[in-house]
Parts: sequence; C-alpha cells; structure tokens
Amino acid sequence: MDVENQKLSYPSFHKFFPMKHKELDKPSYSLNGIEDRAEDEGDYSGGDLSFPSMEFDPCIATNELKISVGTWNVAGRTPVGSLEVDLEEWLNLKNAADIYVLGFQEIVPLKTRTVIGVEDPQVATRWNQLIGRILNSRSACPWLTTKQNSMTEGWKMEEGEEYTLLASKKMVGIFISVWIRQELLRKYHVSNVKVCSVACGIMGCLGNKGSVAVSMLIEGTSFCFVAAHLASGEKKGDKDQRNHQVSEIFKRTCFPRTAKDHYPHPLTILGHDQIFWFGDLNYRLSLEGTFARRLIVRQDWKALQQFDQLRKEREGGAFEGWKEGNIEFAPTYKYPASNCIKYSGSHPSGSGKKQRTPAWCDRILWYGKGVKQLQYFRSESKFSDHRPVSALFSTQIEIKSSNTGLVALHNMSKSILATDHGMSKRNEERKSTLLSLLTKDIGGS
Repeated sequence: MDVENQKLSYPSFHKFFPMKHKELDKPSYSLNGIEDRAEDEGDYSGGDLSFPSMEFDPCIATNELKISVGTWNVAGRTPVGSLEVDLEEWLNLKNAADIYVLGFQEIVPLKTRTVIGVEDPQVATRWNQLIGRILNSRSACPWLTTKQNSMTEGWKMEEGEEYTLLASKKMVGIFISVWIRQELLRKYHVSNVKVCSVACGIMGCLGNKGSVAVSMLIEGTSFCFVAAHLASGEKKGDKDQRNHQVSEIFKRTCFPRTAKDHYPHPLTILGHDQIFWFGDLNYRLSLEGTFARRLIVRQDWKALQQFDQLRKEREGGAFEGWKEGNIEFAPTYKYPASNCIKYSGSHPSGSGKKQRTPAWCDRILWYGKGVKQLQYFRSESKFSDHRPVSALFSTQIEIKSSNTGLVALHNMSKSILATDHGMSKRNEERKSTLLSLLTKDIGGS
C-alpha cells in the first residue's frame, strides 16, 4: 500500500515512514504551483536537468551531498549592492555546499496592495541576480549574463558558472530560491523539480502567511524544501494559530505526478525521503521579557530553550519527530533598524510601541534518514529586524541501479591503478584498454 494514501493523524507525524520512490518519468517544464491560479514569470522549476556522464568521480561512490539551507526575514526591503558582504557571510562560502536552498520572508512590504494585488516577479528576480552573482563570483561568467529561454527550454547554463538556478518560487513576500552546482547535474540524475505554494494568512487564504515548497528527485532520493512564514504574536492563542497553519501546509502542499508513476495521488511533504522546513516560524519564548534578557546576557542558551515554544512542539505537537540542531546563538528577533546591539523594547516606555520578548523566530528543521547537520548559526547583518540563519547539512543519496556498474568500475579502477606506480607505459596502456572494455560491457548491459 502506498503510505501516502493513508490518513495522517496530525500531529503525530513521527509514526510516518515514507516509502522509497520508483524512478519517476521526466516531466514537462510546466510549473505545478498547486494553490496558485497562475504562475508568475519569476517562478521557475527546472524539471529534468540531468546530463549523461561517464566521469569516475569519488563523489558518486560516497553518495554524499552538502546542502546549505538558509532563512531570512528581510522586512520588506529591496536588495541593494551593499548586501553582498552580508550574503557572503550568510551563505558561508568558506564551506561551500553542493546545493543552496534559501528561504526569504517579506521580500515585499505586507501591505494591502501587495497581499491582494497581482504578483510582481521583479523583486524575486533582483534577489536571484544578487544570489547568483555571489555564488558565481569566483567563476568566469557572472549569473547576470545567463539568459532565460522559453520555459520549455529551461535556463541556459553558461560556461564558467559554478552554480545554476534550479527552482524559484514567490508568493507575496515568501520566496524560495534553489541553486545547484553544475558539476552535480553532470554526475547525477536530477529530475521532477516541482514547486507548490500554500496561502493560509488573512481569512485563511491570503498569501501574507503560508509556504512555498520545492520537490526534487536526485538519483533515488527525494527531497522537499518548505519555506514558511507563520502567524506572529505573543498573545494567548497565537501559538495555536501557528500550529493550525502548519497543519494546513501539511494538508495542502502536494506535487502532481505523471500518468506513468502508478500512484493515483500527488506526492505530499511527508512522502519525501528527506525534508527541510525553515523560515520565520514565529514561535516565541514563554517567558517574561526581563528574565529572557537576563539569560541572553549570560548566554545561557540551554536554560532559555526550556521556554521555547517550538521545542515543545517538536517534543509532542505540530512538529513531533522533527529534528533541529543545538541552538548556540542569540535569539534572532526583534532588532530595531538603528540598533544592532540591543533588542527592541529593552526599556519600557509610554510610547505605545510593542514590548516584545526576544525569540528564536527564524528556524531550520529537518525530517528523514541520511541527514547530518554540520553547522547551525546566525549571521549579523543589520539589514533587517531579523538576523539571518543558516545551516549546513551532509546528506546521503541512493544511486540508481543504472549507475551501480559505474560505481563498481570506479572502485575497480582505483584498485588497479594503485597497485604499482612504477609500472611501464605499456602496462598502463593495457590497463586503460581493460577499463575501456569494462565500460563498454557495462554500458551494453
């Protein structure tokens, strides 16, 4: 029985064990935003971007990928050139990843005209341009020279670029941007790249709150990346509203399958092998502000986490069974634009301004096997009233059976060539011929 067809008893998601997927047929390049009436020009999913390759690379034998996931609420501000330094810190380029998955919140101000008006793709395009320029700053061709062909042709990958845009989706202020090393597209079969958005904000249906998600298949392992912006607030009932929105996102996020997949229902979030959920989740500290600030001054993160709402939801609530790395950094919200040292509302006043308790609103969670977190940190950009957060993961992927022979041949070639470095040129040529014959034999079979 297909596990996805069973009823999920929210919130007990820890009892769900996703089944491995069969190889899915190559889809068209049309976008599949389930909750959207129409797709914007700025939205993009790459479909099937695999390329045949006979490279014998150690990366294939180890089945390991490094994925960097980041989240940042930019408070409605438009990206500027001076942000490059901030983004470099956030992207952690010293520990470069194979895939970058970046989630943004409030890339446009959450005003009436932006929430209920027509989507404007230009802001998302400017963010993509800035991200691509930074990721490819060490290459010969900046991302700005990349030209977009018709949607059926996808994005042209210019020679000299290290990373290419794999998927991008915007819903009001929520935005996700996924980048992948071109080298991976030559080594692995990357397919079924699809996007979906779920609006669950005002009246339960507007896009000021909700999620945008990307689904993809890398060889035999499926990935789902969910960038979310949940309800804000510290009042009684606000946490329940956040939990309700999480439930709605689980229920309504789905990715259509092709007719030959032999599964009648769309793929859900929990139907993937490895899932990453991140964003301005807005869970707060159930603690009076003065006491919270005392623990922050002492940098007693362990004590502070005892009052964290999201931690309690992971122990037995909306995110039961999900994982998060140790938080060893200060709360990321809320800072005034003019002050990068003290949190907003540090001193009570009669100005009428909200006296917020600092909180870890910006979070990165994961679910599934084969995921190991290597880093979890916040950056110190003063661009917004939130501090950006990033996490680096090591993930394991399963290589398809069609590539098993190449993996075995790669290991065999290493063993043969390592036996004797002092052999004659004639023997080297014989071994080269042997490897060539083995390659042809495997390819024919």
